[in-house]
Amino acid sequence: MTVPELPYSEPVRLHQIGTGVKRTLKPDAGALRRIARALDLASLEAFEADVDLTPTTTGWTLAGRVRAELAQTCGITLEPLPLSIDDGFVVLLAEPVDEESDEIVITLEDESPDVVEDGQIDLGQYVVEQLALRLDPFPRKPGAEFVQPPEPAEISPFAVLKTLRPSDEG
Repeated sequence: MTVPELPYSEPVRLHQIGTGVKRTLKPDAGALRRIARALDLASLEAFEADVDLTPTTTGWTLAGRVRAELAQTCGITLEPLPLSIDDGFVVLLAEPVDEESDEIVITLEDESPDVVEDGQIDLGQYVVEQLALRLDPFPRKPGAEFVQPPEPAEISPFAVLKTLRPSDEG
């Protein structure tokens, strides 16, 4: 199994964080195309994120703001729907727990931190994820409504055979 290429990647190794890392991420034109394709966008004109990665007593906090000018495709008319996004986010991160343990802890709260893998935090992957979370999963142009086509009277494949059967009149 091959791992799909990430549309945008800006990894930071854990030893590079120190007292914190502040960055402004601005994907190039190729990355914008890959992000638009990965998120099934009609277009992605601009995308920028300010991120602040700071250590905490239990791991790290990734806080920031994503800004984007894009267009989604209306699920009914297939027309592009322009959308501007400017929103903040906070993600809690932690190192993996003891791998010797076979116990899996599942909580229903959304406050559990993301687990840092391979000794790095991919800032690019997180900002693309934050953009994806702000998209409408069912984009629809205002006023556009789906009209169900009328159902055929007889759906059965045997309906044609009924027309061929001789009538019982006699």
